[in-house]
Amino acid sequence: MLMFSRTLTAEHICFQTESTHSSAMFEKLIKSVFQGRIDFRRHENERKNGAVMFTYDITNPEHTAEILKCYNICPERRSIDFELIANSSLGVFAGGVFLACGSVNDPSKEYHLEFVTPSELIAAELVMLLNDIEITAKTALRRGQYIVYIKDSESIEDTLTFIGAQKCTLEMINVKIYKDVRNKANRIANCDSANIDKVVNAAMRQLEDIKLIESSIGLDSLTDELREVSELRIENSDMSLKEIGECLNPPISRSGVNHRFKKLAKIAEEIRSGGNSEYGIK
Repeated sequence: MLMFSRTLTAEHICFQTESTHSSAMFEKLIKSVFQGRIDFRRHENERKNGAVMFTYDITNPEHTAEILKCYNICPERRSIDFELIANSSLGVFAGGVFLACGSVNDPSKEYHLEFVTPSELIAAELVMLLNDIEITAKTALRRGQYIVYIKDSESIEDTLTFIGAQKCTLEMINVKIYKDVRNKANRIANCDSANIDKVVNAAMRQLEDIKLIESSIGLDSLTDELREVSELRIENSDMSLKEIGECLNPPISRSGVNHRFKKLAKIAEEIRSGGNSEYGIK
């Protein structure tokens, strides 16, 4: 939390957060680790968005020196001591980083986890740390701040689990399952709607052909098999080809019905072009 705080120099340590949990954790750790020897000033400012910014300032040179010595931090070159955290816990360290500068979006809106880091060097080192646990993170510069971000949902889940936020991981998985089910239902609904439109449009074209044939040469001039499907289509404009096939005696397949309608379309085409084809006519 110190390493990724807003300010970390020999003269001034400043930790800021909008999280009440992170604020309470930082205060508790400062008091417990240093047994009340460290003086700090805590204040709260309400921001324009309604959130409260909690700020902790440590300005006593003796106290900042004690903190920097305790954690072997060089303020001139803020850098992660990988040997130190490897001997304790990468997960606990990463959890502190998240409390200090991390945030995760509502997964129902988008998958996005990010860390707002204080320098380019420490952003690159955080990416290396995440790579060590096989999590691919990227960096970006936003308003002068170096952002380490993750957009892949599985990588976000792995990160949350790694830092000890298993409950958040489960909540995210539940949202992901809900979104997948909803998207699948939408795809099915859209597919059904497209199929219905396709059936309706095809039926309208078939009716148009049949009515042209009826008004020009009469349905009685057609072969029995063509007249039968023509009459069924006139009586049942919303029937699918399969359903029409099942109503015939004897029943035939969908492709068989489609073949008959193609014959009717050919006859209608000849009539429109002024021809005298006997295709499908008695």
